[in-house]
Amino acid sequence: MSAFASQEGLPPRPVIGGFSTAGVARIAALRPSLVITFSDVQANIAAELVRAGMNVLATNQRTLDEIAGAIRLIGGAIGRAAAADDLATDFLRDLTTLRTSAGPAPRVYFEEWPDPMISAIGWVGELIELCGGVDVFAARRGPASRDRAVAIEEVIAADPDIIVASWCGKPVDIGAIRARPGFAAIRALKVGQIHAVDSALLLQPGPRVFEGGRALRRIFDAWRACIRAAPRSA
Repeated sequence: MSAFASQEGLPPRPVIGGFSTAGVARIAALRPSLVITFSDVQANIAAELVRAGMNVLATNQRTLDEIAGAIRLIGGAIGRAAAADDLATDFLRDLTTLRTSAGPAPRVYFEEWPDPMISAIGWVGELIELCGGVDVFAARRGPASRDRAVAIEEVIAADPDIIVASWCGKPVDIGAIRARPGFAAIRALKVGQIHAVDSALLLQPGPRVFEGGRALRRIFDAWRACIRAAPRSA
């Protein structure tokens, strides 16, 4: 995969805070030339950093094309425009390898967060579609997480063939999902099609989402194989 550089062999990066809890003082102590933030969730952090006198580049990419655009933007900001353009071009090219028109198309509920339940952000919904699936909450792809909130009753009514969970910043508890009231009636749970995917592969909006897309494609292809192998009713 040409669009993703492995971090193996590099020293571990210091952790100075969570996604929504980064400490301005700790960041300032590192004396950064540039701080890059992402999304409305970090808007207040970005504002505090600016008030503290730091240079901040705030990105808010929500689609696969916007991820490529953010790669180019960041590359230009750090003096690596040509390399960033190559990376973005490779990323978009590699995404095309995920595309399939193979049927049947599984109906998929993707869960980004459990409480409140948050459905797929834009680029994840696009990956679901590239991989031949149907995002059951595609109409909820708003710019903010609150736009993608869903209720238990809505998921039950949608009756997806597959549930994929990738919780931002913490491990998925599949047992807790199974135990939700009424979820036992969902097709995905009846046939064992509930899956966890590492959020580092799907919810960090950079080149690595291609790897998350490959994980989705493997899940969907395995589901199709099961459907085709199932004996037909008389």
